[in-house]
Amino acid sequence: MKLILDTHIWIWSLEDAKRLGSRVQRELRDPGNELWLSPISTWEALVLNAKGRLRLRGDLDQWVAEATAKFREAPLTHDIVVEAQQLSLTNPDPADRFIAATAKLLHLTLVTADTKLLGLGEISTLANR
Repeated sequence: MKLILDTHIWIWSLEDAKRLGSRVQRELRDPGNELWLSPISTWEALVLNAKGRLRLRGDLDQWVAEATAKFREAPLTHDIVVEAQQLSLTNPDPADRFIAATAKLLHLTLVTADTKLLGLGEISTLANR
C-alpha cells in the first residue's frame, strides 16, 4: 500500500505514537508499504513550531532531515495545485487541500483522523481509529 500521512498523523508517529490506532500503527510498520510525506506537512510543522503549538527539538534543519528520512517526498506540482482548488471539500484549509490532491493524483491512501477528509470518495483514505 502507498500511504501519505496527514500532518497530524506524521507528528503523532514521531511524538505521541499512542494516539495512532492499531491498524495505522501496523500499516506504518509494514515494510511492504511505501510511506509518503508532502512538503506541505513539513511547512505546517514549522508554522506550528513558530506559533508555539508544537515544540520541535534542536536545529530545525536537522529535525526536518531526521523526521522525514523514512518517507518518500511527494512532489508539489502545478497539477496538484489545480486539483487542490477543484476538490469538493468544505474545508478551506489549503494544507488539507494540497495533501488530499496529492493523494488523489499520485494514487496514494491518505492516513488521517480528520473527518472532513474521510469518505470523500475522491481519494482513498485510512482512518485513524
